[in-house]
Amino acid sequence: MGYGPASARGLRYTVFWLVAVIVVIVDQATKAAVRMLVSAGSVSTLIPGILNLTRVQNTGAAFGVGKGGSVFFVVFAVVAIIACCIVVWRSEFPVLLAIPFGFIAGGGVGNMIDRLSAGSVTDFLSFGFVSFPVFNVADVCVTIGVIVGFIGWAVWDARRERREGGAEPDRKSVV
Repeated sequence: MGYGPASARGLRYTVFWLVAVIVVIVDQATKAAVRMLVSAGSVSTLIPGILNLTRVQNTGAAFGVGKGGSVFFVVFAVVAIIACCIVVWRSEFPVLLAIPFGFIAGGGVGNMIDRLSAGSVTDFLSFGFVSFPVFNVADVCVTIGVIVGFIGWAVWDARRERREGGAEPDRKSVV
């Protein structure tokens, strides 16, 4: 039994939303646990020399960028989530490519929940081996989603072009 375009779309959309919901649940559960168990500003070692638990409230974007821009980041998250929904619904890419879009949307929703409910995002993970802003599960998911999605889309698109007989660019004429 084969899958037609409509059933493939439905499967992609189901995978997208399932991943997004799981990301939101994990993100919100970890943030709630940190808020309940870790005092603000405290630092504890999770993996010696590698990863620390450092609770901070962040009014900026992922990794502490853009402090104080909560309204802008809520609007940006809404636009990104809508864009993910549209791309997943309208595009005819493999089902597995719906996963990184789910990571992006779920991470966006996770941080948006914090911004709307508390005016800031709870960040709690920090590296012990390099100076880097404190981050959370949603930040990690958005970052992984963007990177894996970009690479996956590029690979899929190149394969699709070859399959459909798309002409390869003339490498000599490319500057």
